[in-house]
Amino acid sequence: MTLDASYTKYPKRRHCYDHELYTWSAMHERKPVDWGAGRKVAIWLCVSLEWFPITPSDTPFRAPGHMQTAYPDYRHYTAREYGTRIGVYRLLDAFTKAGVTASFATNSANAERYPELVADIIAGGHEIIAHSTDMNGTIASGMAEGAEAALISTSLDALEKATGARPQGWASIARSQSWDTPDLLMEAGVKYCCDWVNDELPYRFNNGLINLPLNHELSDRQIITVQQKSADSYAESMRDAYDWLAKEAAQFGGRMLPMHITPYIIGLPYRIDAFEKLLGDLRARDDAWFATGGEIVDAWEKQL
Repeated sequence: MTLDASYTKYPKRRHCYDHELYTWSAMHERKPVDWGAGRKVAIWLCVSLEWFPITPSDTPFRAPGHMQTAYPDYRHYTAREYGTRIGVYRLLDAFTKAGVTASFATNSANAERYPELVADIIAGGHEIIAHSTDMNGTIASGMAEGAEAALISTSLDALEKATGARPQGWASIARSQSWDTPDLLMEAGVKYCCDWVNDELPYRFNNGLINLPLNHELSDRQIITVQQKSADSYAESMRDAYDWLAKEAAQFGGRMLPMHITPYIIGLPYRIDAFEKLLGDLRARDDAWFATGGEIVDAWEKQL
């Protein structure tokens, strides 16, 4: 069998990547990042503040954590609502005790349904980033460009109305994008997204959008819910990750540890104690810097 000569020819063939979205670079070959004041690791706490409609949408796909049993699925619906009624306030208390700030990836439906909660988040000095409209607001290839643009603007507009500031960050549900998403986010005035997890430092798309990697393997959902590990094991994993990144930082420059957490998972009463102890331990380290996504992006951008 003879291979068609055209098979090896691809118009977007590039070094390491077959696209033109951004330029390939290996992290250890870049200019070292300096977080300042002897800080080696930027710790980014990102909280998923989600609102799940009781009737899920499977178009283009059903969001992770969505309703599972026959309608009405009160078991999962109320378990998710537990996060916005109770779990998130345990997290806010934990952040206050540790003296740290976080980014809250927020469905705009939460701003409309729980304005007091959003006000409490802002009062705590935390950052709000957009996380679509609700957990039916998923994005994937094949979605009409106009429909996606409307979803993005609806989310941003509602959060701006609720908080008085337009979000600078965007986290897609399940980190899923279409071919149009980077350009649509730029057109909507978004500075950075959190969807591409192929790095441990920010990088810039060719259209100017910055990606701040939010690795799902470091999330409470993946470690506790999917891998079925304990809260103590989750905390041990985060400490191990920090120690490794701190060693790398001593050789290659500043590193980043994204900690993606979910109120209805880590905010349960038998897990929150381990989480509070983890925050206290990391906060006590002289080379740690707890920062919001926006603060990390700004510090990184100034060094380009």
